[in-house]
Amino acid sequence: MLFETLLGFALTSFVIELTPGPNMAYLAVVAATEGRRPALSAVAGVALGLGLVGLGAALGLAAAISASDLLYQGLRWGGVVYLLWLAWDGWHGADEAVAHAPPGSTNWRYFRRGLVTNLLNPKAAVFYVAVLPGFLLTPEDVLRETLLLTVIYVTVATAVHATIAVLAGTARALFEHPARERALRRTLSLVLAAIAFWFAWKTGR
Repeated sequence: MLFETLLGFALTSFVIELTPGPNMAYLAVVAATEGRRPALSAVAGVALGLGLVGLGAALGLAAAISASDLLYQGLRWGGVVYLLWLAWDGWHGADEAVAHAPPGSTNWRYFRRGLVTNLLNPKAAVFYVAVLPGFLLTPEDVLRETLLLTVIYVTVATAVHATIAVLAGTARALFEHPARERALRRTLSLVLAAIAFWFAWKTGR
């Protein structure tokens, strides 16, 4: 593929990932309330989710989801419900100390949540259907090119998400007092709930 095409796709992916959405909001919540390590675990889950959706796109599954209103709406509302559940869990857990979590379980928990959030995000599938094909150059080599562009997209997205996690994690020290941390967790839970409703409206068709 031409270098100009790859660069153009990378820049497009970067701009899209800078748009506020479920990933950005969730990672900011985790980093600011739990710390960088759980947030970076969530980033890894998000990356795997985006990669799996990209693989599905290469195999034609994303096109099927885009073409089927039932599949699309099922993923869409599954994602909304999951985001609302995360918001409720964050609000409900505002009074619980993170240190009480079983050793070794916290990072896996956030990795799993990042993964599920993206597998239930139809916007990821639509991106691979609506945006990625415009950068394909060789009709007879669609599979290879789709996989290459998927790697570029996941790399760009992961860099953006990791930056968000690190920046938001630096603010955690300001909220080490239990009362301030509780207020932050509940405020961010409300923000995450608002993102869920925005997500439902934005992905409607």
